[in-house]
Amino acid sequence: MKWSQTHLYTFKEAPNDADITSQQLFIRSGMIKKVAPGLFTYGPIFLRSLRKFEAIIRSELEKESCIEVLMPMVQPRELWEETNRWTEMGDGLLKFKNRNEQWFCLGATHEEVITDYIRFEVKSHRDLPKNIFQIQNKYRDEIRPRFGLMRGREFLMKDGYSFDLDKESALKSYWSMYEAYKRIFNKLGVQYRIVEADAGNIGGSLTHEFQLLAEAGEDALLVSTGSDFAANREICPAVSPKKLEEALENLKEVEEFPTPGLKTIEDLSKNLNLEKYYLVKTLFVSISEPKDSDLKAIAILVRGDHELNLIKLKNFLKLNFEPRLLNDQEVFQLSGAHPGSCGPVGLKIPVYVDNDVLPLKNFIVGANKDGYHLKNVNMNRDFKPEAIGDFRFAQEGDLDPTQPTFELRTYRGIEVGHVFYLGTKYSEKMNARYADKNQGTQLIEMGCYGIGVSRTLQAIVEQNHDSEGMIWPKSVSPFLVHICVLDVKEPALLNLAESLEKELASLGVDVFIDDRDERPGVKFKDADLLGFPVRVTLGQKGFEKGVGEVVLRKGKIKKEVLLNQLKASILDALEV
Repeated sequence: MKWSQTHLYTFKEAPNDADITSQQLFIRSGMIKKVAPGLFTYGPIFLRSLRKFEAIIRSELEKESCIEVLMPMVQPRELWEETNRWTEMGDGLLKFKNRNEQWFCLGATHEEVITDYIRFEVKSHRDLPKNIFQIQNKYRDEIRPRFGLMRGREFLMKDGYSFDLDKESALKSYWSMYEAYKRIFNKLGVQYRIVEADAGNIGGSLTHEFQLLAEAGEDALLVSTGSDFAANREICPAVSPKKLEEALENLKEVEEFPTPGLKTIEDLSKNLNLEKYYLVKTLFVSISEPKDSDLKAIAILVRGDHELNLIKLKNFLKLNFEPRLLNDQEVFQLSGAHPGSCGPVGLKIPVYVDNDVLPLKNFIVGANKDGYHLKNVNMNRDFKPEAIGDFRFAQEGDLDPTQPTFELRTYRGIEVGHVFYLGTKYSEKMNARYADKNQGTQLIEMGCYGIGVSRTLQAIVEQNHDSEGMIWPKSVSPFLVHICVLDVKEPALLNLAESLEKELASLGVDVFIDDRDERPGVKFKDADLLGFPVRVTLGQKGFEKGVGEVVLRKGKIKKEVLLNQLKASILDALEV
């Protein structure tokens, strides 16, 4: 393909609302163009990457006998009401009425539609298993779309669903798709981790995320220094280093003491000259259903150097919604003090205690009296816990929960794939059943498997770039070779470029020719910006000497090559 034959315009600067490097590079390179917040037109060059990634996905899913379909983006309210997600999904679900006053939504996900697709045709155990997928646009009405394709409103996604007879076969499907996803991301040639994760509003009891490692990633990951363990910070088990678990003192009498103006753990630690882990935070949380007007509250105790994890609390209490922290006025009504001066002693609501508070003795808490704290507080003597559990965020330096001889380190990640074992969450609500061998009926077991196709490609660039532009891996690069013709008015040079393109194309190597009448510096800057793996420079001076230049984009390694050896040198550089 020639530059003059496509629609491609590059820019020196990115718009002010482009926050991260990959977003800036995508816009500057003409890969995407913003239409409205969170909505983008994909340019012809970027579309080539999308199609290559789709081909990788389809190739691996074919090995698992997956069936491709295409479901509508517009979905009727009635299906979503069967699963209660018409209200549970909240404002992220874009809802609208048609001219007949019927309610619809734009598909944020397709569990309801796919379950409806199979539930009337799948009647017997002989009809299962099935594994069905699509590659299609989704729409989620983000309140503040940002980071380009990383958190847009409309995006391209591969979503797939397995249907099985029982849990055993459903888990077999789950792990088969897990391995297929590994092959897909291995083919991309990127750095990624597979981490344990929370299922969120999709549901399910087993789930893993595929995370590309990048500094701009929104997700915090904790990865073992010595084992294969990795988890999203949201659900990572928290195991404190043993050096903080020693508490040898005898129990002392509780004492109230003034702490005027000392409301934060940081202030108390400095003023009292105590380690933060001897200062215990009391946090107040509502566990009322969002629609309930009556407040149902609990208190949670965590060490001063730790943070409360509401997702772990939600899972521990088996809630179908995320609990919320109380506001200052609600805290005052329950405790008689404002946040910073609250504690568990004398509270009339259930008190839950994080595991790492358990070894502490004679610790300090708020006195439920503004400007005062209590010291020498001890659990079971001074207050009775409702339950003890893992309620905090794990952090760097904690122990690997699978092999505690190793520690955890933090990384930033971009979620690009997710696999869920759903069980019967959707089949039960939508009555998707089959007749078993004994003439009875059973609920179909389901799994769900997603890849953010457009998001993954921007994540790849976020991981692979330098100060000059993108550095595409060969697997999904729009083109493998970028030929810069420096003297386009010389027919011999263009003929050479076209001849080289045909020879390489016959070997499956796609070539992009910059045939614009531009200065060499402009062409080189654009080539670096676009970031295809190999650049070939053809100029009149080199042509007269019988040489061209081959440049590897990664590392900017240059090599002068005889013209009759250009093809071999390019193939060698690409390892074809």
